Formats: sequence, C-alpha cells, structure tokens
Amino acid sequence: MTSSESPAPAETGAPLYAGDCGNLPMDTRQALCKLLSGPYLEVDSPHWPALLRDEGTIRARLADLFLELVIDRERKVAFSRQADTGELDTPILQRTSTLSFLDSVMVLNLRQRLVDADGLDQRAVVEQDALLEDMEVFASAGDAVATRKRIGASIEKLKKANLLQPIRGTEGRYEIAPVLRLPFTAEDVQALSARYRALAAGESVADAEEEDEHG
Repeated sequence: MTSSESPAPAETGAPLYAGDCGNLPMDTRQALCKLLSGPYLEVDSPHWPALLRDEGTIRARLADLFLELVIDRERKVAFSRQADTGELDTPILQRTSTLSFLDSVMVLNLRQRLVDADGLDQRAVVEQDALLEDMEVFASAGDAVATRKRIGASIEKLKKANLLQPIRGTEGRYEIAPVLRLPFTAEDVQALSARYRALAAGESVADAEEEDEHG
C-alpha cells in the first residue's frame, strides 16, 4: 500500500444493530472507542489484538477527527492525541488537564518506581502511605492535616486519570499505569526543572501552584 492510498477497511458481516451503517467489526469499534475515551489502551486489554490487526483503519478513522494514533510497541501501550495540524483551524476533541507542581512531582515519583520495578521484573505497586511520605517535603502546607489533604487530592487526581489503579482486595495499594513508561517531552522536563529550581530557591509549593494557575 502506498502512502497515497487509504487503508482498506476491516470487513464486517451483518449490521450490529438497527440502522447501523458502519463497516467495522465489533472488536475494532471497541478498540476505537477505547482510544477515543482514553486515557490509553495496553497490551493486556481485550481490544489490543483488534488494534494491531486493524491499525491502519483505526489510524485513518482517528485522522478524520484530527487525532493521531500513538502505539509504543516496546512499552506495549497505545493512545490517541490531538494531531499537529499546524495553522489549520480544527476542533479540539481531547483536552489535557493541567498538572499542578505537586501532581507533576508525584508523576515523576511514580515513573521512577515503574522503571525500578521493570528492572527487577516486578509489578509496579505503591502504597498510599509511601506516597504520603515521599510527597510530604513537596506539599508542606503548615500543618500535617493540610499537607496530607493536599497529597490526597493529587492521588485522587491521578486515580481519576487511571495512572494509579487500585488493587482489588487491598486498601491503599495501587498498581502504576504502564503508560508512565513513556518518556516526558523536553518541554515537560524544562517546565519541571524550572519549578524545582524555584522550590530550591525558597519559593513555596503554594506559590509554584499559583504560577501554574495563572500561566
């Protein structure tokens, strides 16, 4: 297939429901929906085989919506994101949430734990108490209760983003999402480095987060 040709759509049988005019099989549609709803799709998902089988078709359907399919085969995760359309006036279907300074520090902490676990060929599991202890120095809010509340809010935010996945049958234990294996961009690292320097110079976490809010 040349670059000018469109990928052949995966064939399907009878319509899946009354009024169905689509031409993708059920599992391919499910993979496409998962990529659209986010945050990511990983290798142990039941939709992973359909993604790989019909990658070209899924990539084309996403491109119709000005979205880009990203598949990291080494780290075995996939997700969709807004395509770089240059100066084209295109709608934004996927909006990113802004991470506070504390959120960003926690993400870096989790990513390092994930890398360490990979090196030992172990599951990347973290306990909430360990996160509270690690983040305490970055989240100091004057008293212990306020500090733990601030850290707890960041943990909840990462849980909602599916970056921390509660382990069934346990209390306060999470598996770290494999998508955090993906490297940070140069812009991400530069922004975080600036915040670290500000903190080292005596700026409070509250000041750093206020700067985030006001851009």
